[in-house]
Amino acid sequence: MTSAPAIGFEYRPSRLFGRLLMAVAGLAGLAVMLAGLTFWLKVALLACIGLSLLRTLMVLGQHPVRAAGWAADGSWSLRLHQGEDAMATLASFRALGAFVLLRLRPVGGGEIVLLLAPDNSDADLRRRLRMRLAIAAPEEATPRF
Repeated sequence: MTSAPAIGFEYRPSRLFGRLLMAVAGLAGLAVMLAGLTFWLKVALLACIGLSLLRTLMVLGQHPVRAAGWAADGSWSLRLHQGEDAMATLASFRALGAFVLLRLRPVGGGEIVLLLAPDNSDADLRRRLRMRLAIAAPEEATPRF
């Protein structure tokens, strides 16, 4: 079997995911408003929902990865916002329709999750990733997330 070509892409967080989070927080706020709770409990719960949403959106906006690459030999490299490069291994992945979710473990420790969606990557890139992940799944990572 010939080796697969390298796949590289620039990464930015998905705006679709942030909008989905805002919609879920709005529904949670509506549920609190319609619940038969006291006024002060409603205010406290709405404040918790709002603060949780704000914190999550701030974390999503400060994603450390600027670009990622999957070399022909199976190694992953990450370009971080500070301009430094880091090597990583693929811990797991999930391909769901038009979405590809990658969980990478940098050599220095920790975990980085990349969500490739229709709004932050092109269809050809996601198709090539899905094909290569399907071939490499038994060797490198489990397809579960």
